[in-house]
Amino acid sequence: MPSYRAPVADTLFVLKDVLGYERYSNLAGFSDASPDVLDAILAEGAKLAENALQPTNRAGDIEGCVRHDDGSVTTPKSFRQAYEQYRDGGWVGLAVPAEHGGQGLPYAVHSAVGEYMSSANMALMMYPGLTQGAIAAILAHGSDEQKQKYLPRMVEGTWTGTMNLTEPHCGTDLGLLRTKAVPNGDGSYRISGQKIFISAGEHDLADNIIHLVLARIEGAPEGVKGISLFIVPKVLDDEDGRRNGVSCGSIEEKMGIHGNATCVMNYDEATGYLLGPEHGGLKAMFTMMNEARLGVALQGLAVSEAAYQNAVAYAKERLQGRSLSGAKAPDRPADPIIVHPDIRRALMIMKAFNEAGRALMLATALNSDIAHRSPDEAERQAADDQLSLLTPVLKGVLTDKGFDHAVMAQQVFGGHGYIEEHGMSQFVRDARIAMIYEGANGIQALDLVGRKLAQNGGSAVQAFFKEVGDFCEENRADEKMAPYTKALKKGLNDLQAATMWLMQNAIQKPDNAGAASTDYMHLFGLVALGHMWGRMVKAAQEKLAAGAGDAASFYENKLVTGSYFMERIMPETATRLARISSGADTMMALPAEAF
Repeated sequence: MPSYRAPVADTLFVLKDVLGYERYSNLAGFSDASPDVLDAILAEGAKLAENALQPTNRAGDIEGCVRHDDGSVTTPKSFRQAYEQYRDGGWVGLAVPAEHGGQGLPYAVHSAVGEYMSSANMALMMYPGLTQGAIAAILAHGSDEQKQKYLPRMVEGTWTGTMNLTEPHCGTDLGLLRTKAVPNGDGSYRISGQKIFISAGEHDLADNIIHLVLARIEGAPEGVKGISLFIVPKVLDDEDGRRNGVSCGSIEEKMGIHGNATCVMNYDEATGYLLGPEHGGLKAMFTMMNEARLGVALQGLAVSEAAYQNAVAYAKERLQGRSLSGAKAPDRPADPIIVHPDIRRALMIMKAFNEAGRALMLATALNSDIAHRSPDEAERQAADDQLSLLTPVLKGVLTDKGFDHAVMAQQVFGGHGYIEEHGMSQFVRDARIAMIYEGANGIQALDLVGRKLAQNGGSAVQAFFKEVGDFCEENRADEKMAPYTKALKKGLNDLQAATMWLMQNAIQKPDNAGAASTDYMHLFGLVALGHMWGRMVKAAQEKLAAGAGDAASFYENKLVTGSYFMERIMPETATRLARISSGADTMMALPAEAF
């Protein structure tokens, strides 16, 4: 059976020692989460994840969700109690403003705890996770009346939320959507159409489900300019508490996340209320999507961490063969497989990516806090620019690698990894969806190359280059940092060369941008992760120099893992650059019938 332990010490190291959490005490919410309070929050979150959520994960995968003849859906039987513990602990509203029933704590704290919860049970955490996106959209675009009506109960978790975007004929290209909205004359609308792949679309964990639905008002312009967003409650708030005209037509039979009800949703003249202005649905949708994309990036990291932990435990216990350099357990019939270099290769790749991914995720969450809470307009804008730039990188890279690492961890188990009882196949199956939903990773790469690089005249990417370059320059004379900064600078040079190549070759020939996009996204991710390793190594060296005592091995392990990243992983930037600069000619040369 799989196990899980929340990496609290790693999280605290990143927040306190690497990112300087205490420096932000002037921002709203940070003073309420002082370092001591932060310790307590993470400890309680870890306890809930380990003791309440993780034990329900495999059972939920086996049982799945069941749709009944009346259209209702029941979740796995262990989910309700686990969800109630999560809800009653106030975790849904951890970072939601206090005036709407939340605790107003930093988004960075919410993200830190969110990793633990998703590692423990990704499918279960999608129910409150989708609610977070709906809350964000209502906070940003809702009227005062809508905020008062919906947010308190969504924040407390007695109501949940969804995002209804995709239709059978319409995925990424939302301009093709057909769901229609007809005005009733009283400010409400009749919503009719069908949505598919709706996570948490129907379930038994909450009293009401607040669906946010993209639709086109009769007579609206074609394409994305005619899209509006509507609040469509499952249960109306009239005197009788009537069911609205929305129902679950079926549950998708999926590869993974069986414990989450992924529904086909039918809207039959359901009562809906406009959220934001008419034809302003795209902007409101991106509020949800950006929130969701960061949440999905966190899922990629979370599954990678859980799979890694189980691979480590197995590698320490499984006896097979002898070490190439001589027996390490001569009193036993064979050595544990962790002595073998190829097993170490897999474990070190996962460890190095997970630790840097966690740091990058928390640094980005901190930028979100600055963007929303800083009193300084320039500081808010700079943080928002970095948040916008890094969102597709995080979503694409962490979920691609999350799946790769789940497969890698499964491989450590050998044949046992292919057997369901060990739980490794569930990590593989669950991780796979994160590369697809909330914008498939190819779309994330195109968004990065096609939109984010040129945004605001390229100021965000130039600021990123400067931050990484300045870090390398500031530590250039430090001999202990040299092995890290030299590798990082080489990666940065490759990234800048790739960016220049795109500037020179993509405008006149757009296929060059498309052909380069995925490699560019991963090249960018390698440099961003490498930068986090540089910062982590610097912090660890400072701790050791100050006398780390019993914690010395923790910091020494950071130095070794950072070295592995720089020696064995960072050189991939050169391969990515070579692919990017080869252009699109060969990729696009064959006629369609040749495939």
